[in-house]
Amino acid sequence: MLMCVRWYVAYGLSVRNLEETMAERGVEVDNSTVHRWAIKLLSILEKTFRRRERPVGKIWRVDETYIKIKGKWKYLYRAVDKAGEPVDLLLRAHRDKATAQRYSEKAIDHNGEPETITIDKSGSNLAAFEALNAQRDTPIKIRQNKYLNNIIQQDHRAIKRRTRPMLGFKIFRCARILLSCIELMHMIKKGQLTDSWSSQISAEQFYSLAK
Repeated sequence: MLMCVRWYVAYGLSVRNLEETMAERGVEVDNSTVHRWAIKLLSILEKTFRRRERPVGKIWRVDETYIKIKGKWKYLYRAVDKAGEPVDLLLRAHRDKATAQRYSEKAIDHNGEPETITIDKSGSNLAAFEALNAQRDTPIKIRQNKYLNNIIQQDHRAIKRRTRPMLGFKIFRCARILLSCIELMHMIKKGQLTDSWSSQISAEQFYSLAK
């Protein structure tokens, strides 16, 4: 089942694809069972990954993209560092100052303070980071430049490629867990586990989180 869960978040496969694939291997598993186990296991694996995660760089590109949940567009906030390594993500129903500020606080809690944050021309994002700086003795440098943010906009595609076969999310909580662990697998492939695990292939690194 752990293998099914990894395939689900690592590749463009639906739970029905996985049901058929396992049947070819002589293993009978219902697609709803795969989904239930994914939701149950992935939140645990993500916590383990965060304890072993390698620090990201101090120059971040922050942006949001759209994710459809129950037929309505929601907002997925993400960031990558200068090297293109993912920093953190946050799924929210609204795109506003409060959400952008919550994202920045979450990312800093997990990764420490950046030196520079690049955002697009969004007024709500600028207001959020200015409010964040108002609470600090040493402000974070804020740049507004959509061209410098191409790296994060391109990186969104890695997430979208894996969510497309899922045919849309039905429940916000499930979407949040699955998106977090699609990101987790993306980070593993980029070598973001600590050095003691980096010699393993990405599949072995994923399975090591369950030990």
